[in-house]
Amino acid sequence: MQEGRPGIIVNFLIRALVGMALVFFVNEFISSRGIDVGVGINAVTFLTSGTLGIPGVALLYGIVFYQIL
Repeated sequence: MQEGRPGIIVNFLIRALVGMALVFFVNEFISSRGIDVGVGINAVTFLTSGTLGIPGVALLYGIVFYQIL
């Protein structure tokens, strides 16, 4: 069981880093279109994208867009 632990941590870190990169590039794309909405890059975003992956990033953007309605 202990041999699987590093795999879980590496998987979390890869998902978190990909999620943070996705947040950065989506924020840049949205701001280039003139829309003043973006998800912040912080610990909560890191944990959400690491835990939930790309659907977690979509959830963060859904929350932000819901707030501007």
